[in-house]
Amino acid sequence: MDTSGAETPSIAYKVFTFEESKNARQESLCVSIPELGAGVSLPGVVASRCGAKVILSDSTRNPLCLENCRRSCEVNGLHDVDVLGLTWGEISPDLVLLPKLDVILGSDVFYEPQDFEDVIVTVAFLLRKNPRAQFWTTYQQRSADWSMEALLHRWNMNCVEVRLETFAADKAELAGSSLPGSHSIDMMIITLKSGEDEQRHII
Repeated sequence: MDTSGAETPSIAYKVFTFEESKNARQESLCVSIPELGAGVSLPGVVASRCGAKVILSDSTRNPLCLENCRRSCEVNGLHDVDVLGLTWGEISPDLVLLPKLDVILGSDVFYEPQDFEDVIVTVAFLLRKNPRAQFWTTYQQRSADWSMEALLHRWNMNCVEVRLETFAADKAELAGSSLPGSHSIDMMIITLKSGEDEQRHII
């Protein structure tokens, strides 16, 4: 079969627009993301567009997700973002060799309960390597039976909830998306427990 004239399937992109009023001036940021039903790294792309030095990652077992991350960077004109295959729960050489991190962003990484500990293990490793870093993540409440509290305790980590209304993220629609209006979304900051925290817990 001759495929020389075959066309590459076109990719649909969804545009997310974030707006903020500052000093009587409206500011907006538009980000385009491929709609391919796999990892697209919206939070990392937004962070990079806002000036952060970003490394995007997804599972090494899913090259399509990594390719989607690259497409997201390309369509948004981001040429200095590294895309790295990492897998939750695996301490790979690439994970060990990551540069200093200040913030780890995780978008809906707590999806399947059987994966929760793999996520926590990787985050615990990164926070021990970067003790001042924070893990910012969101969590969609899918079941009252799903909890990561015991895992956080086991891996010696604190969790603080960030109320979405503190930064106007509790609206019925956000950046052109139906989330979080029709879903129950939590945002959390996870850090290592300090020695003081541990002492207080023991007493």
